[in-house]
Amino acid sequence: MVGFNKIMVIGNIGTEPEMRYTPSGSPVTSFRVATSRSYTSNDGERHQETEWFTVVAWNALAEQCNQYLAKGRRTFVEGRLKSRQWDGQDGQTRYRNEIIASRVLFLDRNPAQNSENEPSTFESGDSNNYNFSDTPADKPIETDDLPF
Repeated sequence: MVGFNKIMVIGNIGTEPEMRYTPSGSPVTSFRVATSRSYTSNDGERHQETEWFTVVAWNALAEQCNQYLAKGRRTFVEGRLKSRQWDGQDGQTRYRNEIIASRVLFLDRNPAQNSENEPSTFESGDSNNYNFSDTPADKPIETDDLPF
């Protein structure tokens, strides 16, 4: 049975990207992204809630994220959700959901760098990228092909 696991978030980077290397030498970069949602409760009071996501990028994508991303930048992250568990130093089992990034886009400009030298999209070379279209995106859709 084939499954599908994809998550996309837009938010602000809340921590400086941290790059490290696995024992085999593969680069891995992690950072946190905050997304916020505003709403009005039944009593008319305005609320805002923030959700934090841990993002993990591997290999060339990890190197690019480490080089160009910074705390406070606005970003779009696309990837798959992965759950991890481990035993903490206190003996308690800990859980974390992570986004394993396959694509990262900048949604703002880095004021410290020349925009001509800075790429705005990074993609993983991972073969697990999902593409459900066999036709070009600019091909017109025939109304006879629509299911409704």
